[in-house]
Amino acid sequence: MNYISTRGGDVRYPSAMAIKQGIAPDGGLFVPENIPSVSLEQIATLAKKSYVDRAVEILALYLTDYSVSELREYAEAAYSEDKFGTDPAPLAQLNKYNNREFMLELWHGPTAAFKDMALQLLPHLMTAAIRKTGEKAQICILTATSGDTGKAALEGFADVEGTSVVVFYPSKGVSEIQRLQMVTTEGANCHVVAVEGSFDDAQSGVKAIFSDTDFARDLAEKGIMLSSANSINWGRLVPQIVYYFSAYADLLAREKIELGHKINVVVPTGNFGNILAAWYARAMGLPINKLICASNKNKVLSDFLRNGNYDRRREFFKTNTPSMDILISSNLERLLYEVTGRKDQTIRTWMEKLANEGSYTVDPATLRQLQEVFVGGFTDDFGTTKMIRDVYDRTDHLIDTHTAVGFNVYSRYAQRSGDNTCTVFVSTASPFKFGAAVCDAIFGNGYSRGRSEETLLNELSAESGLEIPLPLKDLNLRDVRHDHKINRDDMKQAVLDSFK
Repeated sequence: MNYISTRGGDVRYPSAMAIKQGIAPDGGLFVPENIPSVSLEQIATLAKKSYVDRAVEILALYLTDYSVSELREYAEAAYSEDKFGTDPAPLAQLNKYNNREFMLELWHGPTAAFKDMALQLLPHLMTAAIRKTGEKAQICILTATSGDTGKAALEGFADVEGTSVVVFYPSKGVSEIQRLQMVTTEGANCHVVAVEGSFDDAQSGVKAIFSDTDFARDLAEKGIMLSSANSINWGRLVPQIVYYFSAYADLLAREKIELGHKINVVVPTGNFGNILAAWYARAMGLPINKLICASNKNKVLSDFLRNGNYDRRREFFKTNTPSMDILISSNLERLLYEVTGRKDQTIRTWMEKLANEGSYTVDPATLRQLQEVFVGGFTDDFGTTKMIRDVYDRTDHLIDTHTAVGFNVYSRYAQRSGDNTCTVFVSTASPFKFGAAVCDAIFGNGYSRGRSEETLLNELSAESGLEIPLPLKDLNLRDVRHDHKINRDDMKQAVLDSFK
């Protein structure tokens, strides 16, 4: 399987090269030359397999530079019991009397967020890619984060030979627990830098660094090559396709659906990577009916799916779902490339308009194709908080703020559409990761005010009967190792400083 850029060109890149580089030289994103098909019969066999077996089967279709034995070795290491427990991606039935609502819990890994599902595997794929391509340079993993990717990347790449990690996060755009997770990170090759501004500022700065050929040349002279751990890297995205197949296989194994029956998937969405992975699974043959794209008050995606106009020129809101506080959803470029019939010049034009003018509008035919599959919706902080309480009262399941956005948007979609399709809600983070907001939802507005993070987590644990995830315990007692704060214009220098 070779990879091509969403912005054109005749060059074909093997999978190891695409993973190593992270982003195409022309600024586009790598996509597979073709989308492999998976038959219903193959999906049926997954129901009898472990998560590792399922991962190997799906990954092997895309990562043909890697042998099946290599992929198995990496998957077994990434999804080991000491990192994820007995099931890396458990599917919880919300009510035993209701066979239509299930929650895919993707936060049982080392950092208590769904990013672990890919970022525990990516270091293995990356180091193998370095070997396979004969790369001699040190690989610098350059990442912008809205909260969860950063820590997951740091956790995955800490002290991995031949790599270093530089994570940029918005200084006031992550939860306190997310911040503490990052700034207390150990690892001699790890660097964490706060950027004044929003996630979009950090992400745009990272993209600018990747597209700076002079800077790349200067780094090459120092024996350094940049790559990415964001979902712009195909090696980050492809492991996420696996858990959608796994969720369907679990439904089959429990006899909750029959083979071929379609399901809906609800995804709280910011940078569009997680829901794009679901779209690729659907394109491969997984029976998916609707993809519900749930946004917070920064509803650029919801508006786009309604009218076809993507416009980032709007007020930016800081919400209780900081990982979704995004106005530029990078992975949408991949989807548009696919649904337009891979018209790279059209994609290039739209992306240039977004960068230079702040907006673009897709043609009616493209919008119709999107609306056949995707349902967009949004909610504000009040709706998010109310839904946490509603879900807890109705099902005894405690959910985080981002997952609550998905439930809120879906509830209104179901009411107006009458769609009673079996639905999987993607749960993207542990509720303990956003303790203050969840406590306010469960115990009453303002409850968290004046209480420490440690107190809030203990009270949530006592109320819900859930254990506090080990990675989130006693964060306030750990040494702060990264306290650097910069303006966006200084990001390039911060990368250079990380090598001193």
